[in-house]
Amino acid sequence: MKRSPLNSAAAEVLAQGETLLRSFNDNDYTRKLPTAFHSAVGQHYRHCLDHFECFLRGFNTDAVDYDNRDRDPRIENDRAFAISETRRLQKACESIPVRLLDCPIKVRSKANYELDVAPLITSTVGRELMYAVAHAIHHYALIAVMCGMLGLRVPEGFGIAPSTLKYRSDQQKAA
Repeated sequence: MKRSPLNSAAAEVLAQGETLLRSFNDNDYTRKLPTAFHSAVGQHYRHCLDHFECFLRGFNTDAVDYDNRDRDPRIENDRAFAISETRRLQKACESIPVRLLDCPIKVRSKANYELDVAPLITSTVGRELMYAVAHAIHHYALIAVMCGMLGLRVPEGFGIAPSTLKYRSDQQKAA
């Protein structure tokens, strides 16, 4: 099956997450850091996977609801389960047919702190897959900071946007 750069980006960002998780021990994955909102790496990683899951569920029902996340505690507390879920989501994202990426899809996400109503807007399957990838990279950056607090190394480029990596590379070549 033909893959688009979006399918590849989703697979790549989830593979980065798996690589990171394999470098941890269980205690580091679940250790709560007071200076990081009393949260653990596992909680932030679960949040990333939740967005991929919401996207895929919506892809199969024609409406993505980012507020209706599972928040499965097994993902944030069981590193092996998180790796398994990462692989499942990776396969699902890779299998999205390229021809469907431009298809419209409805999306709901609470954007207002005062109102309980979350707007329902029109997007595309591809745009929402791109959002899930960008959202993961954003949280990976926070995870990278947390890893630094724990004295753990992260893979090269982890939590850094591809455009930033390209910019840095271009700047080094120009110097």
